[in-house]
Amino acid sequence: MPSSYRAIFAAPGARSFSVAGLFGRLPLAMMGIGIVTMVSQLTGRYGVAGALSATGALSMAFLGPQISRLVDRHGQARVLRPAALLSTAAVAGLLICAMQGAPTWTLFVFTAASGCVPSVGSMVRARWAEIYSAEPRLLHTAYSWESLVDEMCFVCGPILAIALSTSWFPAAGPLVAAVLLLIGVYWLTAQRATEPPAHPVVAGERGQSAIRLPGLQVLVITFVAVGVVFGAVDVVSVAFAEEQGNKAAAGVVLGLYALGSAVAAVVFGMLHLKGSAPRRWLIGVTAMALSIIPLQLAGSLTSLAVALFVAGMAIAPTMVTTMALVGQHVPRSSLTEGMTWVSTGLAIGVAFGFSAGGWAVDAVGAEAGFVVPAIGGAAAVLAALLGYRRLTRPVATGEEQQVDEHDRQESHNGADGPDGRSGDEGDAGDDGRDGPGGGDRRDAGHGRHDDATLA
Repeated sequence: MPSSYRAIFAAPGARSFSVAGLFGRLPLAMMGIGIVTMVSQLTGRYGVAGALSATGALSMAFLGPQISRLVDRHGQARVLRPAALLSTAAVAGLLICAMQGAPTWTLFVFTAASGCVPSVGSMVRARWAEIYSAEPRLLHTAYSWESLVDEMCFVCGPILAIALSTSWFPAAGPLVAAVLLLIGVYWLTAQRATEPPAHPVVAGERGQSAIRLPGLQVLVITFVAVGVVFGAVDVVSVAFAEEQGNKAAAGVVLGLYALGSAVAAVVFGMLHLKGSAPRRWLIGVTAMALSIIPLQLAGSLTSLAVALFVAGMAIAPTMVTTMALVGQHVPRSSLTEGMTWVSTGLAIGVAFGFSAGGWAVDAVGAEAGFVVPAIGGAAAVLAALLGYRRLTRPVATGEEQQVDEHDRQESHNGADGPDGRSGDEGDAGDDGRDGPGGGDRRDAGHGRHDDATLA
């Protein structure tokens, strides 16, 4: 392991919670494609399969931020365990109904209920942010590591889900995903020493949602379009592999898509970046969109696999930079919620991508269906361009202004700020270095320096 990655695991407990996070987020890579594989095997209808996966993704998009908001207020252990149990019970109901040939509407009901699955990736990143909030370079490496873990999941997840459902029994993929979710969540929440502190709403405060922040809105809207790319690529790739006479190979093909991103994550995490994070983010989104275009020219599984591997190399750098931007636009008391909103935007897009990709396959065939992710990529670039200026000028939120006012009062009274320094010094930033584009575009000096230097 490169020294830059070894350094982040010097913190006590870091290795354990990262491994637990691997188990907890692997189901995310398995569940959607597992449902598609299960339902298409049992019914032969890709439209229904895609619509079910879309329902699950939309449910996660609606419930995920609410769960993360509760986590910010009450802590990970108190919220994640009951949420994971509810999600697993709903998945069990879905599998029973699917295997017993129950009416289609029952599948949609249980799939919708399964969306209370916790955003384990956001929980792990929040722990890294708590540990390395004063060391932005190490935090950048930690976020890159977590992007690598994400891609490891998306390399192994589709292969595992498809292999289980095609070689064992149709419901095997989603079943194993549910079991892994329980293992990961209970293991992660058992590690209380690294759990970020809760931020209860103080009496008299409104506790508004992080989604009201303009910069976060830009990231979320853009990632809705990015999610369309991911969801459509999954469904259309499975159908394409079936048309080529080797449906099981779809897991390997999609795994190479994630492997390309994993390779990029390793390299990106070792770089000492300077300059503007919004500019890097815009370049990353554009690269992701352009890299999808060659998929429409794939005439074989081999050419599709190569094209997806290359396309995947734009994913991890864009995701890492996105999390850096979340750190600049969202106060620490809502950091988990802010990260989850990005995942929510992605999930909404994946839902549309699953559905649109499934219907496109049914209507015009798999090869022509690759136009759906191309359209999603174009929409992502458009959203990024329209919202770019909001990302270059982070603004103080009402909550942050209250913190500023409190710090100024403490400073006036000669008291120390919340980090042990005087109020004015705390407002000046953690290390005296400017964020992207200079000190006037820092986090408005609220002691949040998660990725300001790197970004």
